Amino acid sequence: MPATTLHTTVLDDLGTRITAGEIRPGDVIRLDEVQERYNVSRTVAREAMRMLESYDLAVSRRRVGIVVLPPREWAVLAPTVIRWRLRGPQRVQVLGELTELRSAIEPTAAAAASRRAQPEQAGRLVELAATLRSEASNGNSDTFLQADIEFHTLILAASGNAALRALTIPVQEVLMGRTRLGLMPRHPKPRALAGHEGVARAIAAGDPISARAHMDDLVNEVREALLEDGLDQAHLP
Repeated sequence: MPATTLHTTVLDDLGTRITAGEIRPGDVIRLDEVQERYNVSRTVAREAMRMLESYDLAVSRRRVGIVVLPPREWAVLAPTVIRWRLRGPQRVQVLGELTELRSAIEPTAAAAASRRAQPEQAGRLVELAATLRSEASNGNSDTFLQADIEFHTLILAASGNAALRALTIPVQEVLMGRTRLGLMPRHPKPRALAGHEGVARAIAAGDPISARAHMDDLVNEVREALLEDGLDQAHLP
């Protein structure tokens, strides 16, 4: 197996175990133990450790080893870290946090997009909203998800705000994460479909107040749907 594949496999397992709390803050990970556990070379083990450090999950301390850091230090918006956390026992809390993030940024992005979107971007949003309704009626969950990701990604891009656009990957991850966790209904609710259409129309019409309101309602619909699925109120905004 290539070294790159090996170090990715080692990293994936260690990252999952750390974010799940199996390896706790303050625990020390030593290279020789990693080599033995995963039957890999020191080079592969060292590269996996370097990546853990790049995600702020751990820090190298001289004469100690690689020390696991507390969750407050983690790069929680890194796509890989999001995926690891969504696999673990705290996935409900993580999904709630990411939903709260969406509620904070997407209404603002929609309002900004209504002022700055290029005509082709606005037109594409209207097309995607129609696609979402069509795919929902056909029960095509995979193509629905693809269109949904494109829709929300395009709004962040059309906002013309680099800081908002930088949050594209976390938004994409929470959209995919909801599906991975089996919390996406096979047939999305009419309110959700109407919300996408309302956002698209408002952006195309250059109406920031309406765009913000429709997006705010759209994200609230997600929150309410998660609660209906039995997720703990304490874990959601």
